[in-house]
Amino acid sequence: MLEGLLIGLQTAFSFQNLLMVIGGCLIGTFIGMLPGLGPMSIIAIMIPVAISIGDPSAALILLAGVYYGAIFGGSTSSILLNAPGVAGTVASSFDGYPMAQQGKAGKALTIAAIASFAGGTIGAILLMVFAPALSSVALLFHSAEYFALMVVGLSAIATFAGTGQVAKAMLMTILGLIMATVGEGALFNLPRFTMGIMDLQSGFGFITLAMAMFALPEAIFLVLKPKNLKGGEGEIKDLRITRAEAKAIAPVIGRQSLQGFFIGVLPGAGATIASFLGYAVERNIAPKAEQDQFGKGSIKGLAAPETANNAACTGSFVPLLTLGIPGSGTTAILLGALIALNVSPGPRLMIDEPQIFWAVIMSMFIGNLVLLILNLPLIPYIAKVLSVPRNYLIPFILFFTLMGAYIGQNNATELLLLVGFGVCATALKFADYPLAPLLIGFILGGLMEDNFARSMQLYDGIAFIWERPMTLGLLLIAGGLVLLPSIRGRIAKRRAAGVADGD
Repeated sequence: MLEGLLIGLQTAFSFQNLLMVIGGCLIGTFIGMLPGLGPMSIIAIMIPVAISIGDPSAALILLAGVYYGAIFGGSTSSILLNAPGVAGTVASSFDGYPMAQQGKAGKALTIAAIASFAGGTIGAILLMVFAPALSSVALLFHSAEYFALMVVGLSAIATFAGTGQVAKAMLMTILGLIMATVGEGALFNLPRFTMGIMDLQSGFGFITLAMAMFALPEAIFLVLKPKNLKGGEGEIKDLRITRAEAKAIAPVIGRQSLQGFFIGVLPGAGATIASFLGYAVERNIAPKAEQDQFGKGSIKGLAAPETANNAACTGSFVPLLTLGIPGSGTTAILLGALIALNVSPGPRLMIDEPQIFWAVIMSMFIGNLVLLILNLPLIPYIAKVLSVPRNYLIPFILFFTLMGAYIGQNNATELLLLVGFGVCATALKFADYPLAPLLIGFILGGLMEDNFARSMQLYDGIAFIWERPMTLGLLLIAGGLVLLPSIRGRIAKRRAAGVADGD
């Protein structure tokens, strides 16, 4: 390992590779800030550029820099405009945007930058130490375990509901699960619920739905409420976080760095699921008084998904480099780039080409530091977006929303779906229905169906639930998460009754 680290340091600190890290981070950060343009599209565009470099280490360092740079920068539009730049930063808008509305945009961006840096750096350390061992753990997860993992995610859905809104959250989750069934099914390659529209054969696009749930209603609300059209203060204040706030988010960052990394290790999980689960876990374990602040501008609610998505982004390189299995859509594109460069990722990569494996890990430390140095000084200028009068911002929000939805699927039907879903989402928002559970149900629903169908085929029924101990364990955890709110409520009532008796 020490020999590998020395090789990695020597390769990563060459002049060419340092330029690749800085260039990749800059491009990724900029692309991540633009709603709808995620790392997948820009990495796909940049593959010919990477191949033309010729050096596999430099090419992978460049593409990896774009990947975690996009996740790092994607929080900006989520926090300032409620228009998530990439799927992994949707959860960042739940508390980041309310903070911006309260005049704490600078503080929100600072917390996001620090949490992203910490998550990425801790993830890189874990990748360096545990990559060989974790590759064998990842192989233990099969379709049955992935199905159970998705159930765990859905069982935490009450986390995204406000006080007294659990029933509404469950209804929205069910709606999301229903929407996930549109298109070709997992068992049979036949279109379902497409109403004869060919463009719906592959289902609804996630980016379209995310934009319709968050960005478009925001633009419509600005139009419907003219008093909100004025810009904010020109001078951005309150950039620093206090010692008490740092103390509050430190354990959150520690927990979510570990949890996010291990979720990223699992092929097919990725930064999006890690950020949602991170948010859910932190709200569930928070004291009752702090739970009520989630969704209203909680610093813990912002730090959790920002840490988890960056740690998961790093973790997704474990199955890619050690097994040759892509952990997400983005790493699938990276796998294609490696194959095009005549590199065979897998168990022998560390032995046959250690300079590639260790150089990528070392470049992650450099990249996260570069991202922090780039982002922190720019926060006062980035946050000044809020000082622009909203009537000027509305066209930009609409343009990037429409462009992001169109580029995502490359057909005009997405624009019609975006407008239709956006209008419905606005109506639901007026009726005080939480929109996040719908999106989570949609994301997890498709994955859950696919893995459940494969498990049913392999075991000829539902016997896999009790025949696979890990699956049963995860389902028991899901059951515990469902019962946890009622148990905590009863404990709180007993304590209140005890205090009253004492008085």
